[in-house]
Amino acid sequence: MKVLGINGSPRKDGNTAILIRTVFSELNQQGIDTELIQFSDVTVKGCVACGGCATHMRCVVTDDDFNECFEKMLAADGIILGSPVYSADVTSQIKALIDRAAIISGVNRDRGLFKHKVGAAVVAARRGGAMGAVDTLHHFLHSKEMFLVGSTYWNMVYGRNIGEVEQDQEGIANMKNLGQNMAWLLNKIHG
Repeated sequence: MKVLGINGSPRKDGNTAILIRTVFSELNQQGIDTELIQFSDVTVKGCVACGGCATHMRCVVTDDDFNECFEKMLAADGIILGSPVYSADVTSQIKALIDRAAIISGVNRDRGLFKHKVGAAVVAARRGGAMGAVDTLHHFLHSKEMFLVGSTYWNMVYGRNIGEVEQDQEGIANMKNLGQNMAWLLNKIHG
């Protein structure tokens, strides 16, 4: 089994990456492979509404890294979407990814591209806006018929500067529990 984590932050190895890696640690302890895509290393542009995906069943825009990310999403058994909070929501980078993935999934409705995958969302916030960001990521996961994994609280952790999220003990404990719950569900589905 494999879980793909997507760090929607333009900042490499920041707080959002720390959260995803905390979840990964629990998954790895259960023998589940993990891979992290960081948007500091890839470029995903917004949808241009050309309609090409309806004919080709994949995005016809090829001057960015979306198709590679999308193929990895399709191959994974589980997906973790992560974002810091920007203006009370997710970053424009992760929003571009889920918008394009949602449109391609929509034109491939009968194929259920993400159906029955296990999904989770994690959010790093300085102070406010975390619920809006969590909701945006959850809406994508739910609308694609993925099984959403929860924890003891909403999957948000607080901290501004890189590493400050590790001081939010309740938030980090929640991430560890999220990883344990995700591993349990993956093992029930694929075990």
